[in-house]
Amino acid sequence: MLLLRLLLRRSCCCSLASTAVKSPHVRFPPRGCLTSTHSFALKRALSTSWTLMTNAPGPQDLDVWKSVMRSQALQEEKPEDGEEEPTPESEGELSPLESSRRLVETWRLAGKLVPEKITDVELETLAELGTKSSKRKYLKYLAIKEGHKKANREKKERKRAEKLAEKQTEQDDEGEEESEPKLRNTYLMHFWSRSMDRLMGWRVAQAMRFGQPLVYDMSYEQHMSRQEMENTISQLLETEGWNRRAAEPFHLHFCNLQPNGAYHRELLKRYSQETWDRLLITATSQQHIEVFPQESLVYLTADSPNVLRTYDHSKVYIVGAMVDRSIQSGVSLANAKRMKLATARLPLDEFLHWDSGAKNLTLDQMIRILMTAKETGSWEKALEFVPKRKHTGFYHQRKEDCAQPVRATCRHPDSGNGQLFMSKQRKKNPRPEIPSLGSEDISGQTRLRTALKSKLESRSKVTNKKNWWDEE
Repeated sequence: MLLLRLLLRRSCCCSLASTAVKSPHVRFPPRGCLTSTHSFALKRALSTSWTLMTNAPGPQDLDVWKSVMRSQALQEEKPEDGEEEPTPESEGELSPLESSRRLVETWRLAGKLVPEKITDVELETLAELGTKSSKRKYLKYLAIKEGHKKANREKKERKRAEKLAEKQTEQDDEGEEESEPKLRNTYLMHFWSRSMDRLMGWRVAQAMRFGQPLVYDMSYEQHMSRQEMENTISQLLETEGWNRRAAEPFHLHFCNLQPNGAYHRELLKRYSQETWDRLLITATSQQHIEVFPQESLVYLTADSPNVLRTYDHSKVYIVGAMVDRSIQSGVSLANAKRMKLATARLPLDEFLHWDSGAKNLTLDQMIRILMTAKETGSWEKALEFVPKRKHTGFYHQRKEDCAQPVRATCRHPDSGNGQLFMSKQRKKNPRPEIPSLGSEDISGQTRLRTALKSKLESRSKVTNKKNWWDEE
């Protein structure tokens, strides 16, 4: 009770003081001068403060007031329409992408080798790396890659600018003279590349009408691997180029070419659909026996027992479009026998001294051999396109080399130990020939034996002469 009274008295005093301050009508007299009027005013103030204290909110009202004020504060802190809500990143928790981006920016400011632009995928890859050294190496790799791309882009832009400048210069020259570009001062006639393209295209078009057909059998998909298929298509592209540049080209036929097959897909990949449609060749899924009469077909294969001794312009030669690194002998011959076709092989053994390797030639070598044989009729000129690593020369050249006399030179017996030198070529100052044994056609070994025998006889004579002087 005493404590309650003290609290009430203190509250009354505080309320009286506040009332006195707020009300200009309430004035306190000097100390020791309290009248009845003053005591009434004091009592009234005390009663008023008591009423205010009794009407003051309780603990429950304070809790309600606090909740209301808190809700108002939250409403004021809410973002307006169009603003993003606060994320954990703004509160101090960064995502892996943002931390990686900040790491890149920090290293860039520190002068380290980092890319100027980096994508989110690269940032995710960077965030997955565990050590700083791996991150530094990855960023260095990205920076070097970006530098290469930038250099290539600048190079392309520079070339494009040079082409535009050249084109502008040509347009200015054409505007001045209204004629072809200026030619250099030469006595040779100048042919433009477009003129040569038209000329070669016209020759191939004529060959499709009047030329001799040459068939490529495209039925060997199952006998080749992927790499061998790509090599075959590369050789076919070279074949088409050599045929296009020939003076008398063949009419090329790609038989057994199945749509959407391995050959067809690879050809479209190399040529593109537009170029393939404009190519001056005949591509068909039919077999060659359905396109040409059977009696005019000759299948060229290295396994054939028949030798193609003369080139026949009335025949249609067939070449198997196959690259066979594993040397599956007899595949093309079996294919020809199955269709009951005539077979033949090039006269390699009859003209060339074969050294090593198989007698299977590439497709571009075959067409160059056939074109030369067609134009000149000489197998010696045609077989010059056989790789030199596979043979040691033509037979007539070896016979000529063997027919040349073998020369021997030796020093004079008095000059000391003589040395014997062999040579197949005739020198400018030939020494006397070695005496023969009565036969004009002596082989190289016989001549060598004769030379050695004469050398031994000369040495024995010199030795006998010295011994005779010593005896005397």
